[in-house]
Amino acid sequence: MGIRVTVVLDELNVEKLRNIQAKLLRGSTKSVSFSYVLNRVTEEGLRKFKP
Repeated sequence: MGIRVTVVLDELNVEKLRNIQAKLLRGSTKSVSFSYVLNRVTEEGLRKFKP
């Protein structure tokens, strides 16, 4: 289980994340949560920022 964090997202970013979520839902028989999508996108983005 993850840690609950409150963030404020730009409307355009929310729209992009919802589009990714919709695409994943179309290709799956299981539910895909917004948190799951946000975590995947964040994880992939963080890989690009190596300290």
